[in-house]
Amino acid sequence: MGSECGPGGSQSRAVWCAHVDGWTTLHTNCDQSQRPSNQRNCFHVCDWHKELYGWSLGAWNECVPVSARTFGALRLFSCSGGDEGIQTREVGCMLKADSSPADDAICEYFEPKPRLEQACLIPCPQDCVVSEYSPWTSCSKTCGTGLRNRVRSVLVPPVFGGAACPNLTEFQSCKAGLCAGPEGMYSLRVGPWSPCSLPQTRTARQAKRRKGKGQGLRDRSGVKDPETRELIQKKRTRNRLNRQESPFWDIQVGYQSRDVVCMHRNGSAVARNLCVPRDLPLTIQSCVLPKDCQVTEWGEWGPCSKTCVDAEAPVGNRTRSRQVLQFPVGDGDECPPLEELEACEVQVDGVPPCITYTWRTSEWSDCRVDLLLGQQDRRRGNLTGLCGGGLQTREVYCVEANAELVKYLNDLREKDKVGQTQRQQKPSVPPLLSITFQITASRPVQNRLCKGSIPNRSQLCQIPCPIECEVSPWGAWGPCTFENCDDQTSGKKGFKLRTRRITNKPTGGPGNCPHLVEAVPCDEPRCYDWQLLTLDQCVPEDERTCGPGSQLAQVQCVNSSGDAVDRNLCSSSPPPDPVPCEVPCSRDCVLSEWTPWSTCSQTCSSKTIEGKQMRIRSILAYNAGEGGALCPNSSSLQEVRNCNEHACTVYHWQTGAWGLCAEDPSSPSLNTSTTMTRIISSSSSSSSSSGGSGVTSCSMGLQTRKVICVRVNVGQVPPKKCPDGPRPSTVRPCQLPCKKDCIVSPFSDWTPCPVSCDAAGNVVKTKQWRKRLIIQLPSNGGQECPEVLEEDKDCDVPAVCPGFRWKTHKWRKCQLVPWFLRQDSPSAQETCGPGLQTRAVSCRQLDGTQADISECLRFARTMPAITQRCQLPCQDDCQLTSWSKFSSCSADCVGVRSRKRTLIGRSKKKDKCKNTQMYPLSETQYCPCDKYNAQPVGNWSDCILPEGGRAESVLGLKVQGDVKECGQGYRYQAMACYDQDNRLVETSRCNSHGYIEEACIIPCPSDCKLSEWSNWSRCSKSCGSGVKVRSKWLREKPYNGGRPCPKLDHINQVYEVVPCQSDCNQYVWVAEPWSVWKVSNVDLKENCGEGVQTRKVRCMLNTIDGPSESVEDYLCDPEEMPLGARESRLPCPEDCVLNDWGAWSRCSLPCTRTNSRIRTAYVLRSPSVGRQCPETTDKEPCSLNLNCFNYFYNITDWSTCQLSPSAVCGSGIKTRMLDCVRSDGKSVDMKFCEELNLEKRWQMNVSCVVECPVNCQLSEWSPWSECSQTCGLEGKMWRQRSVVQASQGDGRPCPSQMEQWKPCPVRPCYRWQYSAWSECRVESVVCGHGLRYRNLSCFVSDGSGVDEGGLVDEELCTSLELAVDGDKQITLQEACTLPCPGECYLMEWSDWSSCVSICVKEVDVDFGSVQVRSRAVLAQEPENLQQCPDQQWQSQSCSEGDCYEYKWSSSVHPDSTRPLIWCQRSDGLNVTGGCPPINPLVSNSSCDPPCLMPKSFCSEAAECVCEEGFTEVSSALGQLDQCAPIPVLEIPTAGDKKGDVKTSRAINPTPSSTVQPGRSGRTWYLQPYGPDGKLKMWVYGVAAGAFVLLIFVGSMTYVACKKPKRPQRQRQQNNRLKPLTLAYDGDTDM
Repeated sequence: MGSECGPGGSQSRAVWCAHVDGWTTLHTNCDQSQRPSNQRNCFHVCDWHKELYGWSLGAWNECVPVSARTFGALRLFSCSGGDEGIQTREVGCMLKADSSPADDAICEYFEPKPRLEQACLIPCPQDCVVSEYSPWTSCSKTCGTGLRNRVRSVLVPPVFGGAACPNLTEFQSCKAGLCAGPEGMYSLRVGPWSPCSLPQTRTARQAKRRKGKGQGLRDRSGVKDPETRELIQKKRTRNRLNRQESPFWDIQVGYQSRDVVCMHRNGSAVARNLCVPRDLPLTIQSCVLPKDCQVTEWGEWGPCSKTCVDAEAPVGNRTRSRQVLQFPVGDGDECPPLEELEACEVQVDGVPPCITYTWRTSEWSDCRVDLLLGQQDRRRGNLTGLCGGGLQTREVYCVEANAELVKYLNDLREKDKVGQTQRQQKPSVPPLLSITFQITASRPVQNRLCKGSIPNRSQLCQIPCPIECEVSPWGAWGPCTFENCDDQTSGKKGFKLRTRRITNKPTGGPGNCPHLVEAVPCDEPRCYDWQLLTLDQCVPEDERTCGPGSQLAQVQCVNSSGDAVDRNLCSSSPPPDPVPCEVPCSRDCVLSEWTPWSTCSQTCSSKTIEGKQMRIRSILAYNAGEGGALCPNSSSLQEVRNCNEHACTVYHWQTGAWGLCAEDPSSPSLNTSTTMTRIISSSSSSSSSSGGSGVTSCSMGLQTRKVICVRVNVGQVPPKKCPDGPRPSTVRPCQLPCKKDCIVSPFSDWTPCPVSCDAAGNVVKTKQWRKRLIIQLPSNGGQECPEVLEEDKDCDVPAVCPGFRWKTHKWRKCQLVPWFLRQDSPSAQETCGPGLQTRAVSCRQLDGTQADISECLRFARTMPAITQRCQLPCQDDCQLTSWSKFSSCSADCVGVRSRKRTLIGRSKKKDKCKNTQMYPLSETQYCPCDKYNAQPVGNWSDCILPEGGRAESVLGLKVQGDVKECGQGYRYQAMACYDQDNRLVETSRCNSHGYIEEACIIPCPSDCKLSEWSNWSRCSKSCGSGVKVRSKWLREKPYNGGRPCPKLDHINQVYEVVPCQSDCNQYVWVAEPWSVWKVSNVDLKENCGEGVQTRKVRCMLNTIDGPSESVEDYLCDPEEMPLGARESRLPCPEDCVLNDWGAWSRCSLPCTRTNSRIRTAYVLRSPSVGRQCPETTDKEPCSLNLNCFNYFYNITDWSTCQLSPSAVCGSGIKTRMLDCVRSDGKSVDMKFCEELNLEKRWQMNVSCVVECPVNCQLSEWSPWSECSQTCGLEGKMWRQRSVVQASQGDGRPCPSQMEQWKPCPVRPCYRWQYSAWSECRVESVVCGHGLRYRNLSCFVSDGSGVDEGGLVDEELCTSLELAVDGDKQITLQEACTLPCPGECYLMEWSDWSSCVSICVKEVDVDFGSVQVRSRAVLAQEPENLQQCPDQQWQSQSCSEGDCYEYKWSSSVHPDSTRPLIWCQRSDGLNVTGGCPPINPLVSNSSCDPPCLMPKSFCSEAAECVCEEGFTEVSSALGQLDQCAPIPVLEIPTAGDKKGDVKTSRAINPTPSSTVQPGRSGRTWYLQPYGPDGKLKMWVYGVAAGAFVLLIFVGSMTYVACKKPKRPQRQRQQNNRLKPLTLAYDGDTDM
């Protein structure tokens, strides 16, 4: 096998000899001559052969029926819709280079072989379809034997081999009666006019005249024969024509003649004298020699309309034209098109690119929040400080995207052409994307030039909300300290300071926070002092066990801030001395420890106010009478001391607002103006979307503010009153924003100036505008914008309206037929009779200036006629002047007006001319009655608001945004004006401008109105996290498309719930000291025993200085409320006295019963000898949720998105709270969880966005469209608008009305309309070739199609093109033939039939549509029928024809025994042809009449019988009348739930007698009683039915025994019942 690609390869195979049984044998046993080859050549296919070889597909052959392919010959078949067929074609592999055939295996390597045959449809032959006959015509003769005719027309021509059309005419002889005299046998017949030809040349006539010289033709020298006079006149005329005639046409007047023959009734020509003598018609007349239009050769092609390179639309057009050399004259051919158009493509080399257009935008405006505010928002009155989500807008306009590039390339081309620059090397034009131009702005153009989506005109933006400074409460007053501890010189004043800290950092830094330090002047300042930590245990003196002693104080050195420092810093002051104390002996009085000092009653002191604080102690045990230290009196149990002794003069620094950023005089000025730079290739949509924050920094500046010292509640004081340390700064650096100058676009091009003319032909003066747009607004002191943004000026219009018109010149003299041709006529000696006259036509501009004739051909109306028939009166003719104008009327509708004419010349003396009936000399008519009445028509228009700015809509430069869409407008109704004849006229006749105006209101949208937010409720929990709520309620629902309400609850409120945190130490229980013991078991000697102590417990507000004021008890935790009373034992003398139990220790976690907690007490008085002290330690087991608790964090749900109070929408924050929760579910102070160092893994704040309520923004209304109808009552104009910005959030939705209409002014619809053709006129003879005429008149209608219109003056149609129904070829006369008596002739063409589709509905196949017209034959004499011409029909294709079906229909006339049968089209039209042939079911027999009754067919006995299940109902004559259903009684079975007897129409009504076991068969048991015990209704029916059945059986017996009228038919063996001869409706009540 070859290894290379292509031919030359070989394939091999094994060949062996085999026995017929399949086993292999020797080769010699097989015939060697029949041995197959074991090797052959092959083509090795490679992938690259795919480009060289391909399938060659032949055309499909004719569709052949499948039956012909199967059986070898066509056979008869019953066609229904069409016959299935097969088409074949040749398919082979070929070499593409030379189309030579190749092996199919090569092509099959790449793709399968295409199919060789396909199914097709052979449509059934469709016969010709004709209409019904028309009514019979009247008899062709008034006496004698004539003919009556009736005709029909062709509706569908025969196709696909269908039957030809039948005769369209049916004749019937008629005899009106005997003729009183002989019938007229002869009549004059006029033949057609011969073609127009020139008479014999003058040279030939002169030669003929020379032969007759000397014979005295001229008797007098001054008298010329008629021919000579005529020649002289023609020469003068020709000379005049040569002076005036246009070179575009050459009119030659010739002559034409016709024959007049006497005809016999049998159609043969006879001698003329046999016809009744009468004046013969004209046999010769003048005519215009027809000349075809002649044009020049085509000129050169003009330049291509595409002068630039455009990838999207590279094809342009170019034209060439030719001129007219000779206009068509007479019946000559019309001129061909004088201009030709063809597509062209511009050559790329050296051609600049086309200008492209793109959208551009101005910079975004500042972000504004007020655009998003609702109608009810109280912030509409004060827009300062608004922040959050806002809206910013920009201008969107269209510009030339590559204007600078095109200008640059054009300049290069101009330089190359002129040769101004000599370049050594060819310049390389950089690519488009690398060429940049720095320009201020591009010139705006009309928006319609830009394609693609319009950039957004508005967008959401964000104004950062300022974060307000939040500070903590004031801390406690610090000690009196020096302002500067480094300078502690004597005489320096001291201050007590208190501070607060920033809890929420504000925008702009801490400088915007209130003062954080307050100072109070004080004496004896110290920077360092000793701080008491604890007191040691009281140690009695002299090492005794009880008695007076002292307590050592444990102290540390602290600074003014309370921080521990080195003890040496306090060396200037001695440490505190030991505190004296006393340890009670066994018989002494025992007192408790002093309570802590109470909160100071005042924050400062004055002359009238002093701060006080106190502490108390109580008696724990009384002394033992004698020998023991006595208990002090009650006054000694409390101590009071002064506190907050500093004066109430608090000072602090107060700062003003920062001033504007100003230039630093010490630094060089770098602030410059910035202008916008644009790059040609950059996208127009790139812009900053920040809310006005994109400010470029140019240099650093300074800001200053005022700082003063303020005394609280007094005002400004000298600065030395405030400490210098915390004094704020007055200057800070800042960034200066760059100045931005105003940038405006260049002026747009001037709007075009269309030239419009008024009715008088004068030019209407108009204006044109141009405009420029603001691209960048000035800021930061930049250059202001110019005031003039729009300019207008008067248009430069021509002095004369442009346009062209035809100018007609005077008619020339009437030209007669040459004398030598008419010398045999009676008026040959006179120059009179019918002739022809011509006139010249020239082209003029509207101002009358001469113009080229081609201009009128292109722009003017149809050229006026240049020839017309004329009449030169003979001497015997009556000559009259033209009619004068009608006399004027004094008033409309009053009197008459008249016009006159007079006889001239010899006519005044002729008697026949004085006959005023034939030649009236005056005419009168009533004065026109011009009465007009106006009436409204149509519906009211939409409510339309007044138009906006005129220039904006004219220029169409900007894309508009939010526009007014409500308020007072007007709606319009059209007015129509009618004259007294109810004809539509111009509305100005009724002094109307065409409309009725009526004020209307477009209701303005009203937004949902809610109340203001209520105050926040108190936090739902006093400890831990809770929620607080505020609400709004509905004040007014939205209407007219206002902003929708948020989701409201059932009481029309909307809530806002946010988490809140309450300090668990905000409210604390404060218990007063225990009261004196009230001993219930009194030992008067010892003063001891069981007793009760009470104390007052109050809930108080906790502050930084301690509990301050009492509040309601419910604010404190009731579980932590201390006891208000206790029972205990008052120790007796010498008993051991312990102090109160200390606090319980904390249980260690986890809480288990094995753990315990303890509390301790210590001995205050030791007992006497022999007595013991109780346990000083108390212990109890730890029990979960009783005295031991686990703690964990609990996170709340996210709050709603919280905005700044000044924000409407935009970025906000969602928060959640962290609770410390005890294991019993109670929220506790956070310190319990913090002490356990529990992990805080939650994010407490997250940013969020509240969708901004953006109102729907609409574009401006488009300009009003053209009127939907140019005239009439129903014209409408429309305008549309589009959604520029869809609504977002709770913004106002878009209105539903995006389209408006208003009626057009009513204008009469004028049209040219033909009158009906006149009868064929053949002058004064009976028959032959003649003319028929029609008029062209001006009609007016209202355009509705219902009104046919009325005839009006032709002047009203002069502005219309001379055309009828779009046909510019006006035909007012045409040749016709008036048949002679006895002649058989063709009628005129029928109207074109309706468009019919040639289709096969069964398979949904359409073969096109066609319409047809036909000419039927009419005969007048029975003996001339053989001479009748053939009938004719014509067809033409049409579009959108209807697909019809054809079916047989029949009915029986009461007076006829045979049914009427006809073919009916599916639209109800009765036709002949189209229905399928009526074939009997049995081929060897036929029924007469056919079996057309439903459910009937023709039997083998050629009789009509009914199908199974139906019985024949015969008429009185024994013919089948109808097939009635056979009634069958069905007895219900036991399992049948239907108890009533029904009528069934069954094929086999005989029931089966076999009943299977276990199944319910038929039962003859009927239940006569119902469930209620009453007889069923059918029982009564059975009783009545039994009586009827007896009569029925008797009747059947009689019929069966009666002799039948026709022999018994051989019936098919089926189980049908015997047919009935009575009509039986099958309804039986039993």
